[in-house]
Amino acid sequence: MNKTLLCSLLLPLSLAGCVSIGAKPPTSLLSLDAEAAPAVGATASGKPNDALIVVEPTAAAKVAVLRVPVQIDATRIAYLKKTMWVERPSRQFQHLLAETLRARGNRLVSERDNGVLGTRVSGRLLDMGYDAATRAVVVGFEASRENPDGTIATKRFENRVPGIDPDAQDIAPALNRAANEVAREVADWVG
Repeated sequence: MNKTLLCSLLLPLSLAGCVSIGAKPPTSLLSLDAEAAPAVGATASGKPNDALIVVEPTAAAKVAVLRVPVQIDATRIAYLKKTMWVERPSRQFQHLLAETLRARGNRLVSERDNGVLGTRVSGRLLDMGYDAATRAVVVGFEASRENPDGTIATKRFENRVPGIDPDAQDIAPALNRAANEVAREVADWVG
């Protein structure tokens, strides 16, 4: 085999270590885990009007991304370095809230809006991040409940976990605790 042919075959292999496709993966990926969930094998059934339909909430701009927001002061936001969510925070909160409601075992809960006449639970995720000034993790949610008869109610919920250092190892479990507490409070309100 001649040197030119050998070099042309080896050149792509030697360059492979220098080329990076896509962004460098973050050091940490965060997710929410429901502290209250139905037991394996649990079933639920009911009439369509009695069902709960948990809709993915809208999200404030700072939490509508895969990055974890850090509120520096009243007007400045940064994002936690080397850390991202595995999925949109609003979608994760939808799953968490649905699991929390299912764990109650008293109503059929769906995450798909198929035009069922049940009670729709939705809202707006206001915050799911870190407040640098108070060293606290904050989860804020404005819930909306639309009953089959057309009546609508809203209520704002917030949970803070203070004394948290600004690193992913401390922030991740605190965000999970705060989100679970908000989900429990919303579930109590929904009934």
